[in-house]
Amino acid sequence: MKAELTKFKVKEGKSGLVDEWIEYMRDNMDDVLLNLEGEKMYVETIFREVFMDVEYLYWYSIQSDDGSETIDDTPLDEKHLEYMEACIDQTFRPADMQAEVVMLPEHLRQLIR
Repeated sequence: MKAELTKFKVKEGKSGLVDEWIEYMRDNMDDVLLNLEGEKMYVETIFREVFMDVEYLYWYSIQSDDGSETIDDTPLDEKHLEYMEACIDQTFRPADMQAEVVMLPEHLRQLIR
């Protein structure tokens, strides 16, 4: 099982497009959940922060050790990549946080394996 948290910087002036992106995921949640299941991704949460007038998105996920690291070629995935390209500042290196401890009951760990 992998627990990951990654920080991405939003391009200046793209906050409205991030709103659209989040709404797109909410509107297509059934397809999003199917994709996550195929990737053996059991939890994925996006957090949003504005710090010193700079916007960041944080991706938190819990995934099976043998989960997919690649994005499929579904229309949903293509749209997701379009939003990422348009919204995420590529000059900012995504910051992967170090998971020091994962507190998850054993019965849930068994489901994830």
